Amino acid sequence: MGAGHDHGVSAASGGTAGAAHRGRLRAALLIACALLVAELAGALLTGSLALLADAGHVATDAVGIGVALLAIRIANRPASDRRTFGLARAEILAALLNCLLLLGVGGYILLEAVARLREPAAVPGGTTVLFGAVGLALNGASLWLLRRGQRESLNVRGAFLEVAADALGSLAVVVAALVIMTTGWQGADPVASLVIALLIVPRTVRLAREALDVLLEAAPRNVEVRRVREHILRMPGVEDLHDLHVWTITSGMPVVSAHVVVGREALDEAGQQRMLRQLQGCLGKHFDVTHCTFQLEPAGHAAHEPRPCH
Repeated sequence: MGAGHDHGVSAASGGTAGAAHRGRLRAALLIACALLVAELAGALLTGSLALLADAGHVATDAVGIGVALLAIRIANRPASDRRTFGLARAEILAALLNCLLLLGVGGYILLEAVARLREPAAVPGGTTVLFGAVGLALNGASLWLLRRGQRESLNVRGAFLEVAADALGSLAVVVAALVIMTTGWQGADPVASLVIALLIVPRTVRLAREALDVLLEAAPRNVEVRRVREHILRMPGVEDLHDLHVWTITSGMPVVSAHVVVGREALDEAGQQRMLRQLQGCLGKHFDVTHCTFQLEPAGHAAHEPRPCH
């Protein structure tokens, strides 16, 4: 005997975690476009590689935020018979695309910085400080807009990390320009570029790992499968548990499915309803998982299933 129970937020019903932050992403996109124009102008006027590197990073910010917005739009389309979870994972794919963009920009900056260290170019410190300060201020505004969403959505976090790396890049530009103004050492500009590249890579790799975990259907980082198993087995009427699976469709949408072996008293209609409410309440209260599917079955049923159970 089997029984399913499903209270969940899907792309078709409640929307993905990133959907709540579309307005802030749009504002961050406008800021990024304005900053790109300003830093390109500054790079042309000063010849600063650090400013040009930062402008290139801002360009990827704009593309990344645009991709994040497009992914949210796609991810919140209704589910269909062919795609029963909708296109919710479009946001995770967007996060991975942002990672590729960031790694590409980081590699380019690294190569250019090494070349400039060999042959430093003259950079006017005063003008570079001005443009770097503008970049720092605008990036700070974008970070403030995205600060909450990055805790809830990998897609928004991808955009947030791009802006954060760019803010640090703007800070590096300002510091390099001040060093040039006070000491005359032109090597400060390519050194700042190297710092920007090195700041980009670790955060990007970490985000890529999280996105790949979702695509490979690993258990969410905040849900310990061992503890889920223990909680279910401690419930009155539960005799055993197998085929327990915990994974994530997209940010903010963890999913659990399990075969739960129960006593005879829980197999009539009233007993099933009571047991399913208890199971749902347990996972919702202790693990913040609301999208659950349970099959209730009598002892010995697993032996008749067509595949090995674990």
